Amino acid sequence: THAKMATVPLGFNIDTPRWDQSTFVGRLKHFLNITDPRTVLVPEEELDRAKALVEGCRAGLVPPGSSQEQLLYAKKLYDSAFHPDSGEKMNLIGRMSFQVPGGMALTGCMLQFYRTVPAVVFWQWVNQSFNAIVNYTNRNAASPISLRQIGVAYVTATSTALATAVGLNLYTKRAPPLLARWVPFAAVAAANCVNIPMMRQQEIIHGVTVMDGDNNELGCSRRAAAKGIAQVVVSRITMAAPGMIILPIIMERLEKFPFMQRIRVLHGPLQVLLCGGFLLFMVPAACALFPQRCSLALADLEAELRDSIVAKHGDKVPYVYFNKGL
Repeated sequence: THAKMATVPLGFNIDTPRWDQSTFVGRLKHFLNITDPRTVLVPEEELDRAKALVEGCRAGLVPPGSSQEQLLYAKKLYDSAFHPDSGEKMNLIGRMSFQVPGGMALTGCMLQFYRTVPAVVFWQWVNQSFNAIVNYTNRNAASPISLRQIGVAYVTATSTALATAVGLNLYTKRAPPLLARWVPFAAVAAANCVNIPMMRQQEIIHGVTVMDGDNNELGCSRRAAAKGIAQVVVSRITMAAPGMIILPIIMERLEKFPFMQRIRVLHGPLQVLLCGGFLLFMVPAACALFPQRCSLALADLEAELRDSIVAKHGDKVPYVYFNKGL
């Protein structure tokens, strides 16, 4: 087959990000590219071909006549569907490219059906199930997690969301109508603070692999894990915030118009569509808040890890780097 393969264009490295990842705008362009919801519709065979092309390119061999555009599109598909640590194909629901279609349906339903306790319970449960899949799929794959731990994480996060939602729902019965509409967001934010650390507890217990600037492994750090997970929690809450805070205000105003009262049956679909509009921008923007390759100053590491790095490398490693997950 080597006779039929061409070498990669000089100076082209498929793993070099196309945009500067040290700036927010560069990261935003990167995530707009890989969270593109259209990639969800790409057939499995095409994803496998993209993976083969990316791996061939890494080995320095590509099919003759492959243009740089084709290679970059293959990388986009690869990044959207395969885990950055393990290279395994991620389940469809857990991919960031599924966040817009999945998230808009769930957020729209949570915002629409917020008045009765059974509806609140059902939609928060469905949402937490979706979140658990997403968090498990996008964890730092170097830290395996047992089925029992997944179960505990899922039950804890779901219970937190339900307790927050039902508690606030009862509390806001006498409050202005808009406050009741904001209950789903409070529940989602509270659950994210539990769901993500629980789903990724192995990283907090055992630490994540940290590397120097040249990707040489230096050891495992629990503090690095805590920083990465905290940033992911902030990103996820930010992702949900505009749609779940601004949309209720819009709906509250719209529902006062007579034409809106005549088309009550369309309120749900309308909220779902508007949520999609918010998420199309918010999913990449929230992912781009912090660099994917997270850094931590040597001085902030655990003492024993810091000492072992200094003993081996002296003062050559001022910062360590790690994948924070999504």
